[in-house]
Amino acid sequence: MMARFGGVVVAGGVLALSVAALGEATAFRPDYQVPLHQPMPITAAGFGTHSEQCGSIPDTEDGWHFVLPGDFTVFVSLTVTFSPGGTQTITSFGPPTDKHAFAASAPGAVLESASAIVKTETGKKQVLWFNLSHTCPATATPTPTPTPSGTPTTTPTVTPTPTPSGTPTTTATPTVTPTAPTSPSPSPSTSPAPAPAPTPVTTTLPVTG
Repeated sequence: MMARFGGVVVAGGVLALSVAALGEATAFRPDYQVPLHQPMPITAAGFGTHSEQCGSIPDTEDGWHFVLPGDFTVFVSLTVTFSPGGTQTITSFGPPTDKHAFAASAPGAVLESASAIVKTETGKKQVLWFNLSHTCPATATPTPTPTPSGTPTTTPTVTPTPTPSGTPTTTATPTVTPTAPTSPSPSPSTSPAPAPAPTPVTTTLPVTG
């Protein structure tokens, strides 16, 4: 036997609630931007409130836990800038809810700036800022990543080509016979020119008789 009474179905003596929807989606006002309430720059070690765990941040990094005031505002995005480390934008939040946000930085990094895009439930008062709840300074040193060993590249060994044994050719060393210095030839003596022969004098004798 079944009967329906105002959305309640009675079947075999057991009540079963027929609910069109277990809950309606929460309505939010338009997104808006808010700043971090605490003054910057800040270091995790230098911040006043510490904790052992910041979400899923490993203990080899500094952890930062941000939270929104009240119960009706949640994060849409969180942008933080660390030095060193640069800027990172976070869009995944919690646990336990989206009013909690976590960021990680290198040990000793300085938080230079932080801002968030948030949204507040319709009909609720908007927030003016978000807070740094606490930090989790790194407590362990990161293990360096080992260089893959792989198979080392072997440099081929070059075997020199042997020289044929054969009978070696002996290069004769020339014997140098010293050359006696050449005596300079005596300059020929210049003989004096012979004296001209005397011209004979012919005498013509008178003929007598």
